[in-house]
Amino acid sequence: MEPKPSDSDDFLESTVLLDEAQYEEGFKDGYNDGLVSGKEEGREVGLKLGFQVGEELGFYRGCVDVWSSVIRVDPEAFSSRLRKSIEQLGELVDKYPLSEPENEHVQESMNTIRLKFRVISAKLGGRLEYEGYPKSLETEDF
Repeated sequence: MEPKPSDSDDFLESTVLLDEAQYEEGFKDGYNDGLVSGKEEGREVGLKLGFQVGEELGFYRGCVDVWSSVIRVDPEAFSSRLRKSIEQLGELVDKYPLSEPENEHVQESMNTIRLKFRVISAKLGGRLEYEGYPKSLETEDF
């Protein structure tokens, strides 16, 4: 025969059960609120970063278009090597996976574009650069 629980045991058990129920309810409420605010914050960050990427790619595309126009007007304005580099930069910009934000190679593609642009800029003898992106990781404000 089991011993009959005392009134103090019932009181403690009901207190523990109430505490657990309140904890679970609080956890669910917090989780749901966090899910909503996390989606909103993620959307805002995504829009900001997407705009920055689009702006930078637009800068590079504009440079390629200007250089290509110069080449059409005067094919000998640039060396064949520089013309090839400009063509390659245009292809890199065109191939950038703009509609695939989860592509693992997005950052690698952007770094390749930046490097190719710096090479062309150096060959032109100028210091043309896109000023919208941070110069180093220390200046990022993410």
